[in-house]
Amino acid sequence: MISWSDGERRGRGRIEVICGSMFSGKSEELIRRLRRARFARQKVEVFKAAIDGRYSAVDVVSHNRTAISSTPVDGSASILLLSSDVEVVGIDEAQFFDDGIINVCKELAAKGVRVIVAGLDMDFRGVPFGPMPALCAIADDVTKVHAICVRCGAQAYISHRKVAEERRVLIGEAEEYEPLCRDCYAELEGAL
Repeated sequence: MISWSDGERRGRGRIEVICGSMFSGKSEELIRRLRRARFARQKVEVFKAAIDGRYSAVDVVSHNRTAISSTPVDGSASILLLSSDVEVVGIDEAQFFDDGIINVCKELAAKGVRVIVAGLDMDFRGVPFGPMPALCAIADDVTKVHAICVRCGAQAYISHRKVAEERRVLIGEAEEYEPLCRDCYAELEGAL
């Protein structure tokens, strides 16, 4: 059997997690991997959290406007129902899913499915976000991608919320969030 080093072998289940702050290229990397799988003639299904309609109600769209068609779902259980007879499952914005997403990913991988998950690893306060820490823990491979701090140009650490809103989930873009490094975030938080 032909083997690829980045998980594109057919028939062997695995979980790959792509995490990082906003504007780091998570969705872009997810789309890249899914397109490669389709190019390899693998059956691919893509899912996104239905609450994220920033650029499209149905497509996964990166901040750079790269897109791939997907199925919006309200909860993790729907992914199992809609992903029969597939080789690759892509899931975007996994931090918005319920904790059931962890078992969904494990069950799919046990069935031989390659599962590729993208999501924010931390919220705007720097707290691990939703099921992402557990997904990182069970993953066969974790890729942490980084944005660039908009204040100093260093590697970003967090998605800093620029608007006065305390709800944990606030769907937004550059008007609401900016990537900051650890030092710039600490300096800004100390000034508040």
